[in-house]
Amino acid sequence: MTLAIHGGVPVRTAPWPAWPPPLDDAQRALVTEVLDSGLWGATQGGTVVARLTEAFASEAGVPYGVAVGNATLGLFAALRGLGIGRGDEVIVPAYTFVASATAVLLAGATPVVVDVDPADLHLSPAAVRAALTSATAAVLPVHLAGSPAAMDDIADLASRHGLAVVEDAAQAHGARYRDRPVGGLGDAGVFSFQSSKAMTAGEGGLVVCRDEAVHGRVWSVCNVGRRQGGQWYGHPDVGWNLRLTEIQAAILLPWLDRLDAEIDRRNAFCAAARRELAGLPVSVVPAPPGTTRDSRHLLMLRLETDVDRDFLLRAMAAEGVPLDAGYPPLGGMDALLKEGARAEACPAAEEAARSVVWVRQQLLMAGPSAAPHLAEALAKVLEHREPPEGS
Repeated sequence: MTLAIHGGVPVRTAPWPAWPPPLDDAQRALVTEVLDSGLWGATQGGTVVARLTEAFASEAGVPYGVAVGNATLGLFAALRGLGIGRGDEVIVPAYTFVASATAVLLAGATPVVVDVDPADLHLSPAAVRAALTSATAAVLPVHLAGSPAAMDDIADLASRHGLAVVEDAAQAHGARYRDRPVGGLGDAGVFSFQSSKAMTAGEGGLVVCRDEAVHGRVWSVCNVGRRQGGQWYGHPDVGWNLRLTEIQAAILLPWLDRLDAEIDRRNAFCAAARRELAGLPVSVVPAPPGTTRDSRHLLMLRLETDVDRDFLLRAMAAEGVPLDAGYPPLGGMDALLKEGARAEACPAAEEAARSVVWVRQQLLMAGPSAAPHLAEALAKVLEHREPPEGS
């Protein structure tokens, strides 16, 4: 059977679901209401940002939230609100998006990049323990691909060493760890509403927390140093304008009503894909122990055979089943190191960068009936693959 990249017939010619999906009726009505009101900014008297913040914090199991312009700013604000800054070190995983580290730099602290668990690719508690110094002030676990990090071990480490825990839940809307929602498990949690995420307004983010004093400080960071209930032109603290708009909130608030159904659809694709991939030299990267709800932002696949990965990605795209190469290890990014980041040895992250590929969210939204296309295309490409360079 000839590969599509060599002129053969593609496995799939039908389009995948669009992402972001079209606005539903509730979103369209609320967006129109906000547009017609003229109350578009977060400080003009509108109520939608406040309603979104309250609802999202409640979903995370905590009383407080602050809506922000994006999740990078959210991580920055959470760190600042927890008193993290110059002279502090924050431990971050090596297999994550660069913003997990650059937000630490933005707060004035030093990111310390440590390895991930070789099986599930989430932050390794053992690697965190080995990287602790007298300057370590916080740990920033990432709920990678929609599944929760090993929060019990991380919380235990943090408690014993007096560390703050900021959850990077950018990819994990609706995920649960031991039946508890992510985001509310540490001192603060940060979600993203960027274009690729499970809930999106194009951009945006939201910080959640359980402590009233932390909430007040995060709110001040995001509201130009004001204090809640204080004078409009009173700025007793240093802060910035990091706020979300009412228009963005109007897209996001109704989405909470359909989020669980969308997670179920993605999980159904993943369960079907696991069955269809049986017998191929490809395995599904497992969720960490303790996962009770995987929100499936991504399906991560580990290639268990020698293959030219660049060729595989090109060939899969030609077959109509595009995959993603995933993250390069943070510890190898010169830009971070030049800014003062410290990187520990990260062999598991380096191996993941060579062997792991992603199935993105919009493919998962096609549901279980599309999973055979993934397996068929992979089988076809792996059977006729080009050998790795130098073999």
